[in-house]
Amino acid sequence: MVVNKKCVSRLSRYRKALLRFKNLGFVKVFSDTLGDATGVTPAQVRKDFSLFGMVGKKRGGYEIDALLEKMQVILGKDQIHKVIVVGVGNIGRALIQYKPFEKDGISIAAGFDIDPVKINPKAQVPIYPMQDLKSYIRKKKIEIAILAVSEIAAQEACDLLVDAGITGILNFAPIRLQPLGDVEINTVNLQMELENLIYFTKILKHRK
Repeated sequence: MVVNKKCVSRLSRYRKALLRFKNLGFVKVFSDTLGDATGVTPAQVRKDFSLFGMVGKKRGGYEIDALLEKMQVILGKDQIHKVIVVGVGNIGRALIQYKPFEKDGISIAAGFDIDPVKINPKAQVPIYPMQDLKSYIRKKKIEIAILAVSEIAAQEACDLLVDAGITGILNFAPIRLQPLGDVEINTVNLQMELENLIYFTKILKHRK
């Protein structure tokens, strides 16, 4: 079954809210409560859950543990996913050092860079030269990569990743990539997000 990205994004938000409820001692939750916590309508919550066969009781709500168990499998958190980082600049280095990834079943296996100064195969998360990229991906059977290189280098790096067998890329370069093969690409444009935030902040100031 294929669902759209917005639905998957909402599932992630539901999961985080459910974990908060569980930590507060709740055993069950209703769609209206979960909707309030995630900013969607109760009807949308029920619709999303029904797509994945998650059902509750009209008067009893949903069992939190059952929902979390199902979401673990849907979101791939029931296993460890090895990910590589291409580009060990400020963003890449921060992502490599981000410890909470481990709690979500994400393991940063290695980093790659063209700068010889940054190469350190003996580091806790080893950093290798770009010429080792393809062989590493194929040997370790890596499927997902985080791309944190400059705009100029992004497309070439993307082509290398796809050619090596990568099927999922999280792209931090401010450019729309044109992959040569089948690959899922999610782009995080920090500059654009900040510009949007600045714009709407100005709107709020003028309303006061």
